Amino acid sequence: MDTLLKGQVLQFSGDPFAGDPTQAAQVERKGAVALTDGRISWVGPADQAPNAATTVDYGEALISAGFIDAHVHYPQTAMIASWGKRLIDWLNTYTFPEEARFSDPNYAADISGRYLDLALSHGTTTMCSYCTIHPESVDAFFDAAQTRKMRVLAGKTCMDRNAPDTLRDTAKSAYDDSKALLERWHGKDRLSYVITPRFSPTSTPEQLSALGALWSEHSDCLMQTHLSEQTEEIAWVKSLFPQARDYLDTYEAFGLLGANGVYGHAIHLEPREIDRIRDIGASLIHCPTSNAFIGSGLFQMATLKAKGLTVGLATDTGGGSSFSMLRTMACAYEIGQLAGTALHPAQLLWLATQGSADALHLGDKIGGLAQGREADIVVVDLASTPAIAQRSTRAEDVWEQVFPTIMMGDDRAIRDVWVAGQQVQQPDRPSTKTQ
Repeated sequence: MDTLLKGQVLQFSGDPFAGDPTQAAQVERKGAVALTDGRISWVGPADQAPNAATTVDYGEALISAGFIDAHVHYPQTAMIASWGKRLIDWLNTYTFPEEARFSDPNYAADISGRYLDLALSHGTTTMCSYCTIHPESVDAFFDAAQTRKMRVLAGKTCMDRNAPDTLRDTAKSAYDDSKALLERWHGKDRLSYVITPRFSPTSTPEQLSALGALWSEHSDCLMQTHLSEQTEEIAWVKSLFPQARDYLDTYEAFGLLGANGVYGHAIHLEPREIDRIRDIGASLIHCPTSNAFIGSGLFQMATLKAKGLTVGLATDTGGGSSFSMLRTMACAYEIGQLAGTALHPAQLLWLATQGSADALHLGDKIGGLAQGREADIVVVDLASTPAIAQRSTRAEDVWEQVFPTIMMGDDRAIRDVWVAGQQVQQPDRPSTKTQ
């Protein structure tokens, strides 16, 4: 055994939305996780742990699978928290001018590294990202992730209309560039390529059809896009695709609906759309801080989960106003309250780990602490600030101890991060290894 981590160990035996959340989630108050060759080799009570060359004792901190951010735009890192716009104006005012800069490989490399380091500092070990139309933006992101040994997913964003000339490709170049990038990166080390039309308003039917054809040729890849984020957007889609039954049909008609489809936002869904997404086994991604920040609406988590849909959780950087999955969980709780359902802490943690892993079809590799899984781990300090500490000391059970950190925690709560079984050294955090 290479390394043994001790602390409060969080595991899931099932989906906490399917019944009593406290039965689907278990916390071993004095637990341990053993890491060997980049994988989890043992999990259980600390007093039964195997011998290890190195032991790290985190005391009362919570040891969890690393957070998984299922929908981000890493090129929007530098313009996160931009003021005062709704979706379409926000894209035109802030997003598109920033994304145009990614034709410069040096700029793409700088932002890639910056984003990944920010994500790691907040406990996020995997993300599924949109890049820009520039192949250089994909190469830079995968290069940076490969250097950090991270499991990430990403793809070239494709747009051939309703965008500035500097950010348009064509149906042919979208297909050709995406295919070349897919062949270069997909399955290399811990990297996965994702076919990525931004959303139907910025792709002609010809481009959507070309990307649908590419997906049919590489059906093992994921396909990510946006769906029903704002009411103005839906009206725009209807004007652009008058023959479509609904927004989802603008993808379905061109071969862009499938079990490996990942659809971001999905706030204002029609009954037919809900049924089709469930029946085909596609995933929805909840982006609560973005939905609140841009004023998009209330995602119906309880309703959609009760109908059997697969749902992941995401920051939606930079429409989302935080890099933190803790803040994202907090906002998901707040959105749930506004929608009429209080999400349990176990449900929130599941969404940020196993739920997102399942949504990205990686649930057998990451998202949980179980023997054989890849050793991507976050250690969360449950008393990281005086405000949190004074509340957590009054907790009557572990969930009441965890919940204040979900609601008030930030990067100060991230005690440690492990990627592929190796501790991530961050400048402001000394190593906590003990021999």
